[in-house]
Amino acid sequence: MRIGRIKMIMWCFLFLILFSLSEQDGQQTGVSQCGPQNLIVRSLDQMLLAEWKDNASCLTLNEPILYKMAVLIENKEVYSDEVSVTPGDIGSTHSWNWTSHMPLQCASHTFRLKSQINSQMSLLEQENTLRGETGSGLEKVFPQDAVLEVGSMATFCCIVPDGEQFDKMYLSGSTGRNMSTTQISEQRYTLTVQLEEVWDRCVDVLCETKEPTKRQYGSCVYVGYPPDVRDLQCETRDLESVECLWKEGRDTMVKVKSPTVYQLNERWSCMLRYHKENTCDSKSNRTCKKKFKVEGGKKNWTLTAWNKLGKVEIQDAADLTKRVHMLAPHELTVADVNARNASLTWRWRVQQYSNLDLTCQINITHTQRYMEHGVGLNATVLINLRPNWKYKVKVRCRTAQHFWKWGDWSQSVTFHTEGDVPDALDVWMKKEENQTVIVWKMPLDKQSHGDITEYEVTWATTGDLNQLNKTRVHPSVHRYTLCADTSGEHVVTVTARNKHGSSPPSNITIPVISPNKTSMNTSWITGSNGGFNLSWFGSPKASCGYIVDWVPAVGDGPVDWQKLRPSQTSIRITSISSENLVDGLRYSLSIYACTQTSPVLLEKKEGYISETRIQENLFNSLKFKWNGADVEISWDPVPLKQQSAFIRGYVLYCQDKSSHSIRVTSDNPEDTSLTAKNLKISSYTFTVVARTAVGECGNTSITAALNFQTDSFIKTFFISLGAVSILLLLITVLCYRHWSCIKQKVYPQIPKPDMTDWLTSSVTNVHPYLLKDSSHHAEEHMDIPQLLYKSGEPLNNNTHRKQMALISSQTPQGYQNLHLDTSNPNIPSLPVFSNPMYNLPMLGEDRTPTSELKLQVKNEYQPQSLAEIFRQNQTDQDPISFVSEYIMTRHNETT
Repeated sequence: MRIGRIKMIMWCFLFLILFSLSEQDGQQTGVSQCGPQNLIVRSLDQMLLAEWKDNASCLTLNEPILYKMAVLIENKEVYSDEVSVTPGDIGSTHSWNWTSHMPLQCASHTFRLKSQINSQMSLLEQENTLRGETGSGLEKVFPQDAVLEVGSMATFCCIVPDGEQFDKMYLSGSTGRNMSTTQISEQRYTLTVQLEEVWDRCVDVLCETKEPTKRQYGSCVYVGYPPDVRDLQCETRDLESVECLWKEGRDTMVKVKSPTVYQLNERWSCMLRYHKENTCDSKSNRTCKKKFKVEGGKKNWTLTAWNKLGKVEIQDAADLTKRVHMLAPHELTVADVNARNASLTWRWRVQQYSNLDLTCQINITHTQRYMEHGVGLNATVLINLRPNWKYKVKVRCRTAQHFWKWGDWSQSVTFHTEGDVPDALDVWMKKEENQTVIVWKMPLDKQSHGDITEYEVTWATTGDLNQLNKTRVHPSVHRYTLCADTSGEHVVTVTARNKHGSSPPSNITIPVISPNKTSMNTSWITGSNGGFNLSWFGSPKASCGYIVDWVPAVGDGPVDWQKLRPSQTSIRITSISSENLVDGLRYSLSIYACTQTSPVLLEKKEGYISETRIQENLFNSLKFKWNGADVEISWDPVPLKQQSAFIRGYVLYCQDKSSHSIRVTSDNPEDTSLTAKNLKISSYTFTVVARTAVGECGNTSITAALNFQTDSFIKTFFISLGAVSILLLLITVLCYRHWSCIKQKVYPQIPKPDMTDWLTSSVTNVHPYLLKDSSHHAEEHMDIPQLLYKSGEPLNNNTHRKQMALISSQTPQGYQNLHLDTSNPNIPSLPVFSNPMYNLPMLGEDRTPTSELKLQVKNEYQPQSLAEIFRQNQTDQDPISFVSEYIMTRHNETT
């Protein structure tokens, strides 16, 4: 037994020695028995969350424990960190988190944890692995439906199924930059990209595989911003709650996927509400209202806003008793309405308003009126209203002592005032030739105070105002032509009448119309920006101001006018104030001085509110005139009604066939012709245009050919023709005046022949109608043939047939018409005459009565033909009676 005890003691001693040596060895190697236990690793989106506790051996330590951790992706360390646990925290649960640059589904993530105490590493080590997706599911691209911030670097992964081969990854649309693709394992690939802004929609991340499967996988992510809130203001509406307002800055772009959450003072959740005055503004006020007992003194208010991309806090400090934003009055009522006054009352829903000192504002048909402040103000009287006028009124109020904001407007109330007599009319005059037309402006609704039933016009001479003339004018007519003597001044009065009575009278003095009065010079004025700017020097005559009127310069257009104060010597007339102003129409403007008597004309102007281009073919009567190598183009004066702009001159363009152009200009708008000089022989196109402020207008063309030779020939021809005509006229006049002398010289009177011997001689065989030449037969006497008259034949009824028979008598053979020498005084000059009753047969063997008479004509004197002699004697007297008388006379003489 003793030996057994001794062995037991020896074994215990040995065990103690070994245990002490083991402790010494442990201390020598720096190994600690304290370490982590119960490690738990979880994932949240791309965040890795780790929790653990200390084992029991750590509870006795009075020194801090240093935990070292490492993160491995696909067994490759990518991150390491340290966490120190103080002695007071030993025994509690510790936590740590880390966000991976890629979705946790893309690869296996391993978390390793060790402890260290005073450089002594614990033998205890904990490890936990989160496995990635295998790609066997429907989703192949990660993350799915993620919310990412604009400008951040995002990593997407694609898990290619077995049997398929990766091709490419990309983002749909131009929503990213700096893209790169990386392979992290055999079937796993990542796409890294810097994200750009996308407006409130998701972005497709696509992964495609190669042939032969050629499939496409994808995911949709949202890209936006954290909340952006600013300008927090807290106030009270009813003194029983607080209402905070703020403005939204930049849009988060992810309202659909991650709406912003708001919280007031970290304990009151607020639903987003738009302020009712700015519901459509993306940066409008938002409000959050909470019940709160309002007391004096400043209080701080904090608004917190967050979404998946971030968190923002803003603050405001205020004394709500000085920030009362009043609610709208209600039950607004109008009473005691007459022509110009009415009473207005309202009530308050918040009873505390009755204790506040208030100032209210009243809106009456687009005009603002203010009232003095009063405690619990709830009534007022509306004055200076328009008669017969429809009004719409509403009210709002605020605190008078501490002004913060105007309260809300009440609901509008409509009422109608009673009618009254019309206001005084605005009367003027218009001169038309030798008459004066009285014109007045139609009263507006705010001036008539009821329907106008008629106008009344009265007038009298200034010398006898008691002798009144009166007439009534229909309410639709606003003018009256004054039928009065224009040689004297007249005072005209016009009034308007409605069912309530007549308006105050409006008077105007009509000046004397002098027919010999010289017209005033008219200057040009140019309009600008839809109107006329007029200015003039003040006149001492303008005791009651000035009148400016304007009327179209062409035609019988309506006259318009405006009356000004004596101190006002300028005015702008625009198309807004006058509906009659039209572009391209010339207006005549007159400036008058208003006096105690008749108006005095000071200036006259003409102008266009806006000059427009004149239409083509302005010069309808274009004509041309040649003058050698010069051509004058003329036209009729341009009518004023065709001028839609001031004509400042004219331009003549001359263009020949070779497009060579000549330009002739004139700066005088009164010109009616232009001359192009030194033109060459060619065909020209002449174009006349008018120069205006809007360019050259009214183009009118005419074509003509210039030819100097033809022109000279025509001129020479007509000059020669004129000269010949004048010469013939002179010869005719001279011949007429000296006709008797010319007749004596050209056709002298032939004396009667002395036929005494001829009648008594015997008949020879010589042809009785021929005379022998005296130069050959000086001693011979001519035998006179016997003239026979058959009894019973008429003497005066000789037909043409018988005459032709007499003329057709033959002449002897060898007949020659010889010149008869009358120089011998012994041979009398014998006339040749026809004898229609001569029926003696012709001598000659070869001649028959029907043969033609053939005359051999020589270059010598030829007597008249028998037919001419016959006709001549037949016109003087009856030939038969003449011959018979002549024969009888000669017979008596011989006997």
